[in-house]
Amino acid sequence: MSDETTRPAGTPGPCTEEHGDTAAPPGTHGRTDRDATTAAGRHGRTDRDATTAAGRHGRTDRDATTAAGRHIDADAPAAPDSGTDAAAGGVATAAAPSRRALLGWGGAGLALGAAAAGGAVAAATTGGDRTAPAAAGGAAVPFHGAHQAGIATAVQDRLHFASFDVRTGDRAELVRLLQDWTRAAESMTAGNPVGEGAYGGLPEAPPDDTGEALGLKPSRLTLTIGFGPSLFDARFGLKDRRPAALVELPKFAGDNLDPARSGGDLCVQACADDPQVAVHAIRQLARIGFGKVAVRWSQLGFGKTSSTTPEAQTPRNLMGFKDGTRNIAGTDTAALRKHVWVSRKDGPAWLVGGSYLVARRIRMNVETWDRTSLKEQEDIFGRDKGEGAPVGRAKERDEPFLPAMLPTAHVRLAHPDSNGGARMLRRGYSFTDGTDGLGRLDAGLFFLAYQRDVAHGFVPVQRSLAADDLNEYIQHVGSALYAIPPGVRDKDDWWGRALFS
Repeated sequence: MSDETTRPAGTPGPCTEEHGDTAAPPGTHGRTDRDATTAAGRHGRTDRDATTAAGRHGRTDRDATTAAGRHIDADAPAAPDSGTDAAAGGVATAAAPSRRALLGWGGAGLALGAAAAGGAVAAATTGGDRTAPAAAGGAAVPFHGAHQAGIATAVQDRLHFASFDVRTGDRAELVRLLQDWTRAAESMTAGNPVGEGAYGGLPEAPPDDTGEALGLKPSRLTLTIGFGPSLFDARFGLKDRRPAALVELPKFAGDNLDPARSGGDLCVQACADDPQVAVHAIRQLARIGFGKVAVRWSQLGFGKTSSTTPEAQTPRNLMGFKDGTRNIAGTDTAALRKHVWVSRKDGPAWLVGGSYLVARRIRMNVETWDRTSLKEQEDIFGRDKGEGAPVGRAKERDEPFLPAMLPTAHVRLAHPDSNGGARMLRRGYSFTDGTDGLGRLDAGLFFLAYQRDVAHGFVPVQRSLAADDLNEYIQHVGSALYAIPPGVRDKDDWWGRALFS
């Protein structure tokens, strides 16, 4: 590596390339009249309808494009109408935490608030592929379905990802928490507050919702939960239910993983077009779970680095290159069935219709990269920086001719033809987390990849990338693997019900 740091060479690179229902109308998190200043992407509060004192908030018309975001696995059991209305279907109120619990949560709340400020800065940067902030549409993504939303769903602009350690050893208490989290997720993704809302309740009691999303639209919020390998220890009687594919990832060449940014019993991926909506969602779940779970680590993301909508302009990563040109499309049901969704023959039964998620925090040495010549940058990726065309081709989506690339080019090493056909559905985000104390940006890629089996997805591709020239400029510093259960079918279902039944 040409930077001053002493990280080991040969770190596998970010997989930036080839492996690449009708529902109830969405609501708003509070008041519906909008101040004209909201065109900048921040939604102000206005005159309150007298009916909002009861904690119910009006809904808006849904963007028709969200109808394509639900995909049914032919191998999975038939699902009920995915247009089930989460808000009108009698969403249960999550148990309100005690005042003592909220006092304990206060410190973590401050930390999340600071994280929200960083997300707000990221919200100011918008790509050139749209003429108005996507959040202005305020669409809601259906929560119920055969698969969890937030996987094949069109990728939103912002991310707040959180990994949790389970503190309770009581199985019944963990089940109750998952049920409460499900009811809260149903409400928030529909644009409604948690429980009785942020105001209008007993003055002597803390409100059920913290209120920072009041006046904001749903912003296509999705919440996706996963279960880590450590959840299947002796605490909850789940040892014999651990999927064979949910193994600890092997150590890859050049890994420099920080245990404080790795692993976890549970994860929740919150994606939205408004960073405050995403942060609010994680904050509410952490608040509900106080005393039963604790945040192990979290990551804010902005500027999606891959897309599930190939008809849209391909996003770019912080190295300036288009990312995810050949990513699996959210509408490609055949590819999703083949590469993403767990089928009956994969097992176990409780995971059918689910997936596996690999999360990797990849630090980029952007200062070193920025001093690298354009030709070398393009040789390293195997694509030109402007159009995104592979070496020797004219257009971004032209079929790559791998022998024309350097043997160490990222595209060549990551391509399915170099990895036995392995593909993943990626939903990565860029991040910047201040500096590293030495005057360098702590920035990079938060890599998220969904697949049917990591042994035939992430693992072979990452091993192939050990020879990637990109490794001089990046390093993997955080890692986690989760089993992603299938979707919540209706208002009586809940996250992980089949696992705990």
